[in-house]
Amino acid sequence: MCRNIKILFHFDPPVTEAEIRAAALQYLRKISGINKPSKANEAAFAAAVDEVAGASARLLGTLETAGRPRNREEEAAKAKARSAARFAQ
Repeated sequence: MCRNIKILFHFDPPVTEAEIRAAALQYLRKISGINKPSKANEAAFAAAVDEVAGASARLLGTLETAGRPRNREEEAAKAKARSAARFAQ
């Protein structure tokens, strides 16, 4: 799993379109192995980003949960602590 793709479901305030698009871009970069597509592949790559972002937005809009929304600051602090523990020398 790509560690750069963040959880987007159930945040307060809700996830933005830009965050969904960034996750879609990271996902497609990972599975294609292409960081910046060539001119020949640019249109296909952009269309794929649009499709994945759209599907992700639809999914996030239909998911339901009874739990309390995640807090962005708390999640960032947890990630920072995990990173510090993982890379501690």
